Amino acid sequence: MNEVDSVDFVIRGRPIVAGSAEGEALVTHEALSFWGGYDFHTGTIIDKHHPLAGVSAAGRILAVPCSKGSSTTTAVLLEAVRAGTAPAAILTTDADSFFALASIVAGVMYGKSFPVVALESRDFDALESGTRLRIEPTGIVRRV
Repeated sequence: MNEVDSVDFVIRGRPIVAGSAEGEALVTHEALSFWGGYDFHTGTIIDKHHPLAGVSAAGRILAVPCSKGSSTTTAVLLEAVRAGTAPAAILTTDADSFFALASIVAGVMYGKSFPVVALESRDFDALESGTRLRIEPTGIVRRV
């Protein structure tokens, strides 16, 4: 990546939970079930059938179109925040209430909310794993 590339890449998303974060992108185009699919002790995706199985999302900018399953997503993410193994931010394609609730409650309980930003599908599709991203409170996503 050259200097011009890092300046060009700006996506204006809709902040569901505003905040700032920076980290390496971890991108999937498949929904993720956190209940039985995410080990909050390590931050590793443990769903054997998911394309990111065995990969750690801890401290990364997790780009996942939506959660799969039930409200247990919120509980698992809360435990990950408490354990220090949660993603630094979550980028989605819609306002996922389970991700938002986890972030909001983590802010209240632990003082550690994380940004949740909804992107248009075409912008979500432009994301690549391994890219270093910065999330701003306005919902802007920039390549660093």
